[in-house]
Amino acid sequence: MKTRSSRVLKLLREGQLPTVLKINLSDPRVVEIAGLSGADAVWLCQEHVPNDWLGLENQIRAARVHNMDTLVRVSRGSYSDYVRPLEADATGIIVPHVASEAEARQIVEWVRFHPIGKRALDGGNIDGQFCLVPVAEYIRHANTERVIILQIESPEALENVEQIAAVPGFDGILFGPGDFSHRIGKVGQLDAPEVVAARKRVAAACLRHGKFAMTAGLIAPLPELVAEGYRVINIGADVVALTSYVKQRLDLVHGQIDALPAAIKPPARSPYV
Repeated sequence: MKTRSSRVLKLLREGQLPTVLKINLSDPRVVEIAGLSGADAVWLCQEHVPNDWLGLENQIRAARVHNMDTLVRVSRGSYSDYVRPLEADATGIIVPHVASEAEARQIVEWVRFHPIGKRALDGGNIDGQFCLVPVAEYIRHANTERVIILQIESPEALENVEQIAAVPGFDGILFGPGDFSHRIGKVGQLDAPEVVAARKRVAAACLRHGKFAMTAGLIAPLPELVAEGYRVINIGADVVALTSYVKQRLDLVHGQIDALPAAIKPPARSPYV
């Protein structure tokens, strides 16, 4: 049986800049739209989005059809919460709110097999092709082609980012500017000097310790992010795209309504409707 390699890791090894779209909506057709449009990966979420497991499995399956990676941001929780997306054949997981070297080591121990970690062995799910993948290949593939990303998003985590980045066994760090700005009392100010300095410090730690840095969006001009060391580029989110499109079309229609001749122009709407 042939196992699927990570598209993101392959592109990184080739010196490319893999692209990711964050998906909040649960319909697997949104994942297919991302694939047909050319995205390299989708970021699915269990931290802030009420995804059920069957829906998540269908989204992962839709991504596979288009050779896209799936990166599932897990809920903070137990070993099972972190392993279950991988056994559903997600390419990788993003663990939010990691703040210490000890946490990073615990996560690696939970999600990597021997000799890197202590993950329990199954192989009877789709990631092991229901026991059709030989166990040695299953372990090798899980340890080398599954992507483990830790999210840094607090001042406490930033103080430990060099030690976290030095932990072996995971692949990359995602900087969370939204939560970081909130925690320092500058909510949403992604260009605040403290947020920019934190962003740069995360990227520098990744470069120093052989991890990739991932953006949470186009939080600065792309050339700046790449110069700082960011290599996995989240391009935005489905809900942002959809709301922007709806607002743009409504503005267009409302403007044309306002310009209609008086004879066919509808009466003004109440602002309270």
